[in-house]
Amino acid sequence: MAIVQALLALIAACIGFALLARRARLPYAVVLVLGGMALAFIPGVPQVELDPEIALAFFLPPLLQASAYRTDWPAFKGSLRPILFLAVGAVLFTALVVAVVAKGLIPGLPWAAAIALGAIVAPPDAVAAAAVLQRLRLPRRLVVVLEGESLINDASALVLYRFAVAATLAGAFSIAEAGLSFVLLSIGGAAIGWAIGRGAVIAIRRLDDTLLETAASFIACFASFFAAEFIHVSGVIAVVATGLVLGRAQHRFSARTRRDSRTVWEFIEFVLNSLVFILIGLQLNEILGRMQDQPAWHLALLAIAVSAALIAARFVWIFPAVGAEWLIDRARLRDGPPRWREATVVSWAGMRGVVSLAAALALPLNFPERDIIVYLAFCAILATLVLQGTTLEWVIRRLGVEEKRRPGMGVDEAAARTLIAHASLREMERRAEDILAGVIAQDLLPEYRDRVRLLDGINQGAIAAERAARLELRLHALRAGRARLLRHRREDGVDEELMARLTEELDLEELRLRRLMGVAEG
Repeated sequence: MAIVQALLALIAACIGFALLARRARLPYAVVLVLGGMALAFIPGVPQVELDPEIALAFFLPPLLQASAYRTDWPAFKGSLRPILFLAVGAVLFTALVVAVVAKGLIPGLPWAAAIALGAIVAPPDAVAAAAVLQRLRLPRRLVVVLEGESLINDASALVLYRFAVAATLAGAFSIAEAGLSFVLLSIGGAAIGWAIGRGAVIAIRRLDDTLLETAASFIACFASFFAAEFIHVSGVIAVVATGLVLGRAQHRFSARTRRDSRTVWEFIEFVLNSLVFILIGLQLNEILGRMQDQPAWHLALLAIAVSAALIAARFVWIFPAVGAEWLIDRARLRDGPPRWREATVVSWAGMRGVVSLAAALALPLNFPERDIIVYLAFCAILATLVLQGTTLEWVIRRLGVEEKRRPGMGVDEAAARTLIAHASLREMERRAEDILAGVIAQDLLPEYRDRVRLLDGINQGAIAAERAARLELRLHALRAGRARLLRHRREDGVDEELMARLTEELDLEELRLRRLMGVAEG
């Protein structure tokens, strides 16, 4: 009962901190971490320990699959080179830089242990990145690269981490063996994830029940993670592969399944994201309690040095590559936006999160300088989340990288809707020639022709204004219908099941009209 009460209390705190973050216009991940730290110092608040196995096995699979599910696969595949450049190259380089700095400041730290620290803090976190980036409007190519990096880099970091831990305890380390292991673990994880993803797609299409289909998509992420870990390949890559397969197949699911599962997954993401960050903050008391014998100035110096090296290493890795690309292909890049601005944003978007803390807490108890490593990992998470998370939006706007919000319908959306409207009109015209359905189809043809006419002229001011006026009239009519339905319910009574169905239909139509008008849903 105590754990249930604690869990409910944490979720309630998460809701409060999320509201505070909205009011303060701060990334809610940052507010949750700081809120958790504040809660940790309140007398009487029970100490909450974050089990690393629970963090990796319970929190990570659904959050990774949710991110992979939304990933644009063609864009991901087209950006695979920069994604791997960051997910593998930047992780290894950052781990090396952090290891050198840590070794210089802590001479008694074995090199393998220093590399383990570097592997722990090297990968930017998918959960943290999503929590910060969802508030911003970055160019699509940058979002694809950053989200793609955060989906893959955990695998490369965890492979390096495991080899470094084993080398520290055994006294031997092989770079070639670690590299080969990463390739094999990645291929094996991708194969397992693809197979389970395909099985989940087949099962979802045959279940014919929205609740069961949503539950199956939820089970798929855990099945791929545990199956991959059981045969000792990358569970992270397996979950990402499963999410990509489900994401590509989602348009073959029923409309109701897509809508309802999206709502369920959004709720799951919010709860798990919130719990992850508030639990990170709650670890502060335990971590500081182990460091009481260390001078405060020394701990502060170590934290600042390692965090600074962590942030700087990403700049050092990215900017030379961007400069080399400009020198090699100046003609192609001349008409595009200044690449140094985009490079600055990508370099600054390196927030660490739950994977780093879980890896640090999972170190064996007899690991050399374990307490210092856990403390430095926590400080790195805190520094990147608070410093970079709170200033990323300012950096993006200061550099002019953010895409401007345009009222109404964008060019790509208008083109897609025009294709749909023309295809629908052709089918209705074909049906109008049928002897049995022709009369009904003839009645519907004016509506479809009017829709095509408006979409064909979407870029003409007069027609766009006419279209907006029509949508506004339909929205007013819908609101009047909703008000009449509610009055009818109060006066004459309406069956609750019927009321729910009619309300759902009106809600969907209102959302459709608001989306067409380019205004916020609500």
